[in-house]
Amino acid sequence: MPVMKTYIRKTAKAAMKTAQKTAKKTTFENRWTAVERGFVEIQKAHKETEKTLNALGISHKETEKTLNKAIGGLSNTMGSLVEHFMTAGLPQKFKQFGFTFNRVATVKWADGENNIYTEIDGLLENGSQAMVVEVKTTLRNEDVDDHLARMEKVRKYADLHGDKRDFLGAIAAAIVDKSSREYALKKGFYVIEPAGEDVKITKPVSEKVW
Repeated sequence: MPVMKTYIRKTAKAAMKTAQKTAKKTTFENRWTAVERGFVEIQKAHKETEKTLNALGISHKETEKTLNKAIGGLSNTMGSLVEHFMTAGLPQKFKQFGFTFNRVATVKWADGENNIYTEIDGLLENGSQAMVVEVKTTLRNEDVDDHLARMEKVRKYADLHGDKRDFLGAIAAAIVDKSSREYALKKGFYVIEPAGEDVKITKPVSEKVW
């Protein structure tokens, strides 16, 4: 299997390099196209390798195990690249709304005793406030509802661990239609979306604090 794993890694890494190179010199829309192309190349490598392994008489279970180990980490890296496109520079951009955030980070909060598990794509924070950013490819109403549920978990986790900060929410997406944008804004979320070579942030109709 080493040859197959090496092939998958080289193919996917090459796709990532193409996406990163394009990201440095094009508009957001083109950057997103480059990332999507990377995913397509990973899927292509998956299919070609699966076909070869099957031809060698390797069982379906063994094939899936090999492919999942070889590709899983690379897919996660591609996802991280997308999140980077949407969250880079957000602390500076939120200053227009009066916020002073000193960093943005991806975090996971887990409290097994109270059955609370949540992952935050981008957490902007300071001593008294924190902005919880969820990143999606295409914004849908159900994504907004999911983020509402996430915010409740965040508030519960914070209360249980002595975190008295005010938490606000935002949703970033590469593709945002008018209906979903309005739905998110009405629910109290800031909406972050592409705007030429950068992203723009729209303030909610009525800002909600958790």
